Amino acid sequence: MSIYNGILGGMHHQQVKRNVFISYYHGDQVAVNEFVRVFGREQNVFTPCMLAEGQGFGDFSNDVINSRNPTYVMQQIRNRFFGHSTITIVLLGSCTHSRRYVDWEIKASLQQGGIGGRLPHGLMAINLCKQNSTKNIPPRFVGNWKQGNADCYAPFYRYPNSAAELREWIEDAYNARTTKAHLISNSSDMMKYNKTCDVCGVNH
Repeated sequence: MSIYNGILGGMHHQQVKRNVFISYYHGDQVAVNEFVRVFGREQNVFTPCMLAEGQGFGDFSNDVINSRNPTYVMQQIRNRFFGHSTITIVLLGSCTHSRRYVDWEIKASLQQGGIGGRLPHGLMAINLCKQNSTKNIPPRFVGNWKQGNADCYAPFYRYPNSAAELREWIEDAYNARTTKAHLISNSSDMMKYNKTCDVCGVNH
């Protein structure tokens, strides 16, 4: 986490730049890269942590993917791939809901407790299509979201209109780690395979 100072409305203002893990489907790579370029690098809202779908998972396919201990799998994903991030942003395209790695990353983000009483990641979803449609949200995310983002752990947002707006969302997600963790629902089994896409009707 890095901190920088700015001047806003003639007053000394301190802003916090969070480390954010980006969860996405590689079929949306162009739109994802644009989001990270604009908000992560040019407007300096967050420090991105991301990997292409499947990249790195092969490094522990024998001891994690084939493991029958979901808690262990989630711990390994957090320890090996989340880095120093405290927030997960799921960038939603039309096919994201069908991807098992996205499900795993959401499940790992919601994991809490264990040694040291680890906090969950703050979690949100943003529609890459720049619309306010809530169709085709990943099932595990749906279990932690409510229409209108009221009384839920994981809010869904349309594409941000400004850096200030996204920064506010990220801070809300960061604070939810302690104020809304009791609302987390994460008991469903992790997806073993990619499922048939509800939009395309195929298994990508």
